[in-house]
Amino acid sequence: MEKTCARFDLVSGVVLLQIVGIYKYIPTLCYNHSMQSTKETVLELARQKGILRARDLVGQNLSRVTLSRLVSEGHLIQLSRGLYSLPDRVVTQQDNLAEVAIKYPNSVFCLLTALQIHGLTTQSPHQVWLAIDVKARLPRMDYPPLKVVRFSSEALEAGAESVRIDGVVSVLVTSIEKTIVDCFKYRNKIGHDIAIEALQEAWRSKRMSMDKIWEYATICRVSNVMRPYLESLNG
Repeated sequence: MEKTCARFDLVSGVVLLQIVGIYKYIPTLCYNHSMQSTKETVLELARQKGILRARDLVGQNLSRVTLSRLVSEGHLIQLSRGLYSLPDRVVTQQDNLAEVAIKYPNSVFCLLTALQIHGLTTQSPHQVWLAIDVKARLPRMDYPPLKVVRFSSEALEAGAESVRIDGVVSVLVTSIEKTIVDCFKYRNKIGHDIAIEALQEAWRSKRMSMDKIWEYATICRVSNVMRPYLESLNG
């Protein structure tokens, strides 16, 4: 009987030790499961958005540390500070614009880039044309290359409208009328012929308001410059 009890105590002790050992690993197992679930959530978010911002995780109650781990594991790539995407995503011109807009939300796409967005030019600019306030800090990015133009506060706000890139990211771009006026104002930078071509194409396709053109021409002080070209359209 004593041997039986001793054997039972020994077996019970082994079982107890095994149970204690299992419980010791439970927190680790739970943490690993939670981390894997968080990673999957972040990757799904990246698939949905195309370009993922670090601050996007805040609204989802997700840790930004996950981004660094996914980058080190090769599941994400870091485009620039605070911006990430899936490694197999094909980078397009729209992605470049979205990246600039996300990093500099108070800037406005203008001139040649705005013409491209509105489909008023066949040219593909090698730089992203960006309007900023006269007092704003100069934007800096390794890629894409930026061509920055400083606008007065009034000129920057006039005609700035929000459009969606790839249906995901909202960006600010000068309206068709404001873009045309800017092209005449900065004709020495982009070429006089491009300004005239944009005006004629917008008029031909009935995509511009003459009243808006005059409004923005007054703000940008190019009414006299544009007058003969506008009058020739009505003639």
